[in-house]
Amino acid sequence: MTKTELKEFLDEKVALYNNPKFIESDPIQIPHQFSLKEDIEISGFLTATIAWGNRKMIINNAKRMMDLMGNSPYDFVMNHRDYHLENLAPFVHRTFNGNDFKTFIIALQNLYQNHGGLEAILTKNQEEFSMQPAISTFKKYFFEVNHLQRTTKHISDPMQGSAAKRINMYLRWMVRQDANGVDFGLWKNIPTSALSCPLDVHSGNVARKLGLLTRKQNDGKALVELDNALRQLDQNDPVKYDFALFGLGVFEGF
Repeated sequence: MTKTELKEFLDEKVALYNNPKFIESDPIQIPHQFSLKEDIEISGFLTATIAWGNRKMIINNAKRMMDLMGNSPYDFVMNHRDYHLENLAPFVHRTFNGNDFKTFIIALQNLYQNHGGLEAILTKNQEEFSMQPAISTFKKYFFEVNHLQRTTKHISDPMQGSAAKRINMYLRWMVRQDANGVDFGLWKNIPTSALSCPLDVHSGNVARKLGLLTRKQNDGKALVELDNALRQLDQNDPVKYDFALFGLGVFEGF
């Protein structure tokens, strides 16, 4: 395909998948249960944190996380007591366990009490066409609180070579604004042009088949390559092509 044909093909797939029906089978349905800004961003962050593996399992376990917080995540983060945290102990999703969950709640409370919340921290250190330095800074703030070393693996650091798929997906949810009702567009101080495609097995494989990516590993260098290719198709909203790459891989077996 020529560049023009590729753009037309991918734009058609974006139109096909970027609509409310997408929500029904995607983890983004969890933050869509809430209306308060802080509830949306906290539930979205926790959901994105466990978004690897079987999608049905991700959704079920994210729902369980919300249930354990009384389906009021912001209130739980800000007003929990020690015995409330102990109720989180049985939770497990793959390698994310109850101790990790407890640490995340304490860390989120610290962010909202002392640093202005998730949006304020993730808005810092952004670059014109990259959120990766901001994500790295965010991780440092997040783990200011006492924590087990094992828990740090649940937030990726792009400055250490990670593609940071889950937090890039979360940023798409919070920042990207369109008329289709999937992404929230809650955060106004980050331009969509700075967002990166959530790079995983599905999107990576499709991107390689389409000639958008040559690097074999799904790492930070591959993310830069993919971002550059997608910005040539739409400089203002490159991350919209996540819908196309993901849909082609998961729903069409491309």
